Amino acid sequence: MPHPDFRNEPFTDFADPANAAAMERALAEVRGQLGRTYPLIIGGERITAERTIASTNPARPSEVVGYASCATAEQARRAVEVAYERFDSWRKVPAEERAALLFRVAEEMRRRKFELAAWIIYEVSKNWVEADADVAEAIDFCEYYAREMLRLAGPQRVYPLPGERDELRYIPLGAGVAIPPWNFPLAITTGLTVAPLVAGNTVVLKPSPRSPVVAAKLMEVLEAAGVPAGVVNFVTGEDAEIGDVLVDHPLARFISFTGSKEVGIRIYERAAKVHPGQRWLKRAVLEMGGKDTIVVDETADLDAAAEGIVQSAFGFQGQKCSACSRVVAVEPVYDTLLQKVVERARRLNVGDPAANANLGAVIDGRALEKVRRYLEIGRQEGRLVLGGELPDGAEGYFVPPTIFADVAPDARLAQEEIFGPVLAFIKARDFDEALAIANNTEYGLTGGVFSRDRERLRRAAEDFHVGNLYLNRKITGAMVGAHPFGGFNMSGTDSKTGGPDYLLLFLQGKSIAEKL
Repeated sequence: MPHPDFRNEPFTDFADPANAAAMERALAEVRGQLGRTYPLIIGGERITAERTIASTNPARPSEVVGYASCATAEQARRAVEVAYERFDSWRKVPAEERAALLFRVAEEMRRRKFELAAWIIYEVSKNWVEADADVAEAIDFCEYYAREMLRLAGPQRVYPLPGERDELRYIPLGAGVAIPPWNFPLAITTGLTVAPLVAGNTVVLKPSPRSPVVAAKLMEVLEAAGVPAGVVNFVTGEDAEIGDVLVDHPLARFISFTGSKEVGIRIYERAAKVHPGQRWLKRAVLEMGGKDTIVVDETADLDAAAEGIVQSAFGFQGQKCSACSRVVAVEPVYDTLLQKVVERARRLNVGDPAANANLGAVIDGRALEKVRRYLEIGRQEGRLVLGGELPDGAEGYFVPPTIFADVAPDARLAQEEIFGPVLAFIKARDFDEALAIANNTEYGLTGGVFSRDRERLRRAAEDFHVGNLYLNRKITGAMVGAHPFGGFNMSGTDSKTGGPDYLLLFLQGKSIAEKL
């Protein structure tokens, strides 16, 4: 039986030789399964397409992790129609049964924890610790949302009129589309799928073409836990070929997306259009990018700040929407802090994450070229103090930790999301200017302040306009239940994953009044 109160899934201690050995075994077992082809799953039917996408290991680009079937536009439309057909029966399954299903999904993930982490390591180049945390977060989403659905399925507070029986129920929306990113291939993919699922909706899951194999493994877990055929339908393929088809379908009631600002805006615009036969306004739940800042003042513990900055900027090669890509330090500590950050970042080793290097590769050649362009921009806009040299990518898309100093607050390097291990240092006269700089981007996702001044921390809590503010700690690693995650402005539609109001995005209120 699940614990009545939510508890985060413990992380694996790889200093324990037994855990390290288990991880090595899982990596060896999964390596023996690389190169398989994964079908579409529509209404429980497995469909292997003639055309496939090869998902390759970013640390070894010649190594194919798996082949994903490419859905046609017609198959994508069919997936939405099947989900719509299944909705009428799934919505009537009691919330207690849907929650129990999520508890079984969590248990299946625990049973396969090392194996799932190994797939993540191979497909997106996370190190052992980051891959394990990805699986733990997926488990957390299942455990947390199951409990939240039980809460929302119970009596809701209303103030009944005399002579009436009055109640408020939350009912599901319908069939929707989940479009997760590649950077948290299990955690976010699970969250975007199981949240609407436990709320009584049906789902078409379309994973990123950069990480379809881990998503296919999620489908295995869902099926093993007993998710009925057609309640979650799985379509893979190129974004340009099936993305708009899914978003535009008149039977799609909601679109849940995590990814770039550009794609999020496109989905927001298209979801707003009412198509022939559409009987609702689609709900768009969008989590987009960030240009996240850590502010450090002259009262801060500089060693703690440097450690938090390095973890936030370079964890998973900076490929997190929450990653620190800007440090704004006040003038009295700027040079000392910069030196401490450089010293720590220089100690990080870059290599194959299967061998448990600190940093793996960026996701693909396109990402490598994007970083290369920003390195050229950085050389014009700032002073290169660490890194900056890129390989040709033939033996892996590796990018060393790179730091530019003396970057202007309005420079491109200080304003545009890079999604790589590139950090800009910006100097401020004082805390007031530092806070103003921290708020000068179009995003509002995560931010941090290192300071011992309680009044400044209070001001940051009030005036630093981000959805997730972290004080005297790193700005990545939001924990389900403790840190509801999601941002403001161009960082999305202010949804808060892992928080008490998230499931309401996939529900609608129905008021029922009966005269006695």
